[in-house]
Amino acid sequence: MARNFRSEFPALETASGDAWHYLDTAATAQKAQPVLDAITRAYGPDYATVHRGVYERSANMTLAYEAARKRVANFLGAASEKEVIFTSGATDSINLVAESWGPANIGKDDRIMLSQLEHHSNIVPWQMLAERVGAHIDVAPLTADGQIDLDWIEAHLTERHKLVALAHVSNVLGSLLDAKRAAELAHFHGAKLLLDGCQAAPRVPVNVQELGCDFYVFSGHKIYGPTGIGALWAPYAILDAMPPWKGGGSMIDRVSFDGTTYAPPPGRFEAGTPHIAGVVGLDAAIQYVQSIGLDRISDHENATLAMAREALSGINSVRVFGPDKSMGILSFAVGDVHPHDVATILDEGGVAIRAGHHCAQPLMDYLKVPATARASFGIYSNADDVAALVTGIERVRKIFG
Repeated sequence: MARNFRSEFPALETASGDAWHYLDTAATAQKAQPVLDAITRAYGPDYATVHRGVYERSANMTLAYEAARKRVANFLGAASEKEVIFTSGATDSINLVAESWGPANIGKDDRIMLSQLEHHSNIVPWQMLAERVGAHIDVAPLTADGQIDLDWIEAHLTERHKLVALAHVSNVLGSLLDAKRAAELAHFHGAKLLLDGCQAAPRVPVNVQELGCDFYVFSGHKIYGPTGIGALWAPYAILDAMPPWKGGGSMIDRVSFDGTTYAPPPGRFEAGTPHIAGVVGLDAAIQYVQSIGLDRISDHENATLAMAREALSGINSVRVFGPDKSMGILSFAVGDVHPHDVATILDEGGVAIRAGHHCAQPLMDYLKVPATARASFGIYSNADDVAALVTGIERVRKIFG
């Protein structure tokens, strides 16, 4: 009997017992019961602080916390768990790199290469850094089908570029970056490559060593885990050369008023009491994903997306954005109807989508639209969700003529 993934996610059923057609997984994924159970245990019978107490429960929680770090390292193909920094999410991870690595490696008249489709979290921290140190930002255009134009990047990278920061998968178009080629192009000019893996980590197998990137970031809540937790990966040598960003407990070697020495990575970057239950929940989420297999998740999402793309492409006045083979994400417009109106009408039929600029306003400007509607899929998405989406869009067309 085929496994019913949908039944493992309690939130996908309404209080009245009706199905909720959740198509906003790119914003945040729903949580499977094993993840919820792990978080409940972490806040309940297992709860204690980490890295501080000598009593048994604290020691056990510390072991669980560090086991989660090792799992994240293995999940990303890292050489060592010492290369994994726990953060509050991808935004925090990118800001850590911008605030710690950035000023030590990017100076006046240096350049940073971004792309037109980046999330605000992979734009604003670099703008803030560039303004502070006098650096410049270049923006790569997109190909006709919504991919980052690596040919353009190859033609415009120079020795002044110190960093290339790109989305591994676009949160609006679902386009998948050729990350290996991006790394080769960056390294040819002596630049580092940071990959925003928020939409990739839940959908495609990631091996940072094979990709050749220098920084990789992702958020736990995108991968069926809790909010408020994420990770930054970088080779240990890079982390070891980076100064601390935040000061406080845990990130120190010794503190005195004559001077303070800092702990080695990863502790150097994890000041204060961490999000313990979040780390435990992230560990459970990765275990859950690995029990299914990322290839299987990707195949399921892409099959569901292909079904939706075909259905929407056959509806008059519906415009679909992005490449034909996008990764679990489908942005669209219904004539001149504002996406917020589309989303509101869909919600009346129990269909939840995202509408707006998706924290990618430069991309909206590039597409010459104020916003888009976005349906995004997860392991729990199915043909009924697609049918409900199509029915809702037909109702939008009827209401707005």
